[in-house]
Amino acid sequence: MLNIGDRAPDFTLADQNGNTVTLDSLLAQGDLILYFYPADFTPVCTAEACAFRDAYDEITDVGVQIVGINAQDQAMHQKFATTYSLPFPLLCDPQKTVIRAYGVDGMLGFGVRRATFRIDQNKQIRNCVVADLMVESHMELIRAVLEEKQLAGDTSSI
Repeated sequence: MLNIGDRAPDFTLADQNGNTVTLDSLLAQGDLILYFYPADFTPVCTAEACAFRDAYDEITDVGVQIVGINAQDQAMHQKFATTYSLPFPLLCDPQKTVIRAYGVDGMLGFGVRRATFRIDQNKQIRNCVVADLMVESHMELIRAVLEEKQLAGDTSSI
C-alpha cells in the first residue's frame, strides 16, 4: 500500500455517469480525498458513503474534492449514487488497475480494502488510513483535513 509522502499514481477511469475522470482533472480543483471501498449497497460501505455525503458541503467548501472507487460497474455505481443521493463521483475500476496501483486490493487479490487517501495538488499522499470495518477512522481523516484547512484559513491546496 502507498504511504504518506508517496506519489499518487495517475489514473483515468469512468464515473457512474460514463464521464472520463483523471487524477489530474480532480487535482485541478484542489486537494482530493480518494476513498476505496469494497462494494456498493453493503452495510458498511453504505454507511461510509452516506457519512461522506453528509460532510460533502463542508469538504468542498474548503477546496477539497471527494471521489470513491471500487471494482463494480457503471450501472451499479449509478444506482448506488442515485439511491443515496451521493453528490460525488464513483469511479469504476473493473480490472482493478488503480486498486492495485494504490495497493488496496484484498487478500490474494480478491476484493478491495477500505482505504482513504488525501492527495495534494502535487500528487503527494498527505494522509491515509486503512480500516476495513471502521468507518469512523475514515471520517477522522476527513475531520483532520477540514480542521487543517480551516485553521490555515486557506481554500487552496496546503
